Amino acid sequence: MHKTVPPFRADTVGSLLRPAALKAARASRLAGELSADGLREIEDREIQKVIARQEEIGLEAVTDGEFRRSWWHFDFLEGLDGVEGYESIQGIQFNGVQTKARSVKVTGKLGFTSHPMIEHFKFLKANAKAMPKMTIPSPSLLHFRGGRNAIDKKIYPDMEAFFDDLADAYRKVVHAFADAGCRYLQLDDTVWAYLCSEEQKNLVRQRGEDPDTFARIYAKMINHAIADRPSDMTISMHICRGNFRSTWISEGGYEPVAETLFGELNIDGYFLEYDSARAGGFEPLRFVKPGTQNVVLGLVTTKTGELENADNVKARIDEAAKYVSLDQLCLSPQCGFASTEEGNDLAESEQWAKLQLTVDIARDVWK
Repeated sequence: MHKTVPPFRADTVGSLLRPAALKAARASRLAGELSADGLREIEDREIQKVIARQEEIGLEAVTDGEFRRSWWHFDFLEGLDGVEGYESIQGIQFNGVQTKARSVKVTGKLGFTSHPMIEHFKFLKANAKAMPKMTIPSPSLLHFRGGRNAIDKKIYPDMEAFFDDLADAYRKVVHAFADAGCRYLQLDDTVWAYLCSEEQKNLVRQRGEDPDTFARIYAKMINHAIADRPSDMTISMHICRGNFRSTWISEGGYEPVAETLFGELNIDGYFLEYDSARAGGFEPLRFVKPGTQNVVLGLVTTKTGELENADNVKARIDEAAKYVSLDQLCLSPQCGFASTEEGNDLAESEQWAKLQLTVDIARDVWK
C-alpha cells in the first residue's frame, strides 16, 4: 500500500517553527540593520537545513517551512494584481489572543502577473531530493473574512465578476507553479471550517451576507482555478480551524460542508484537522469519492509539545477506515507548526519528534 504520488502516507501540512537565526535576521531587516540580500542569504541557508532535516526523518514531500513568510496567507495574497495589504484596526481574533493588525483589500482588477513565491518554489525544488511541496492560501481567503466590504465597489459592482476574475487569476497561478516544475501544490483554506461554525457564519450574517451560499460559490471558483492543471500535478487542500500561537478560531464537525467539499471539489487530497473534539467525528468521510481522493488525517497536534501515543493514533486511523478505505488514508500533523512567524508554543525538538512519530506510525500502518 505504498504510495508513489502525493499525498504520501506520512505527510506534512507545511509551515515549521522559525529557527532563532532566522528570527534574528528578520528582526534585523525590519530595523534596517540588514539588507534584503543579507536576509535572503540567511533564509537560503536555513531553508537548506530544514529541507535536509525533513528528508532525514523520512518525509517523502518537503516544504521550505514557509521560512520566507510572515503570514501563511497575506504574504501570498498581497502579491496578486489588484490586492493591497494594509494595517487594519485590529488583528484576527483567536481563542483568547489576537494576531498583529494586518489585512488585505481589493483595490483593483484582480489578476496574476508574477509572484516572488514562484522563485521561492524554484529554490526549494533545486535543493530537495524528496518531492518539493508548495503551499499557498486558497482563493476563498480573499473573500470570506472581509466580504463585500473589502472589495472596491467601483472596480467590482458585481460580485460574480469578482469571483470570475479571482478564479482566472488563480488559474494563472497554478500554471505558473506548474511551469516552474511544481507537481505538489496545496491550497490552505480556513473557510470550509468556518462554514461549519455557527459563530463564524453569524459574523458573516451581521455584515449582511449569506454564508450558506458560499460553499458552492467557492467550489466553482476553485474547480475553475485547477481545471487544466497537468495530469501529473497533485492539488491538495488543508482545511484549517485557525492556528496562531497554539490557539484556534472555529469549531464544528465537517458535516455541513462534507457533501460539497468532497463531492463537488476536484481536489486530489484533503488534509483534515482531527486532533481535537472541535473537528467532530469521521462520519462526514462517507462522502469522499471512492478510489479517487485521499484523506490525510491530522491526528498529531501541532498546538502542544506532548507526544501522542502511537497506539491511540492507530486506533483512530482504524475508526476513520470505517467510512473511507484505508488505502485512501494518510497521516499528518493537523496543521503547520507556525502559520505565522511567531509559531506555536512548542520547542523545535518537539516539532521534529512529532514529525518522526508521523512517519513511524505510517510505516507501521501501511507497511
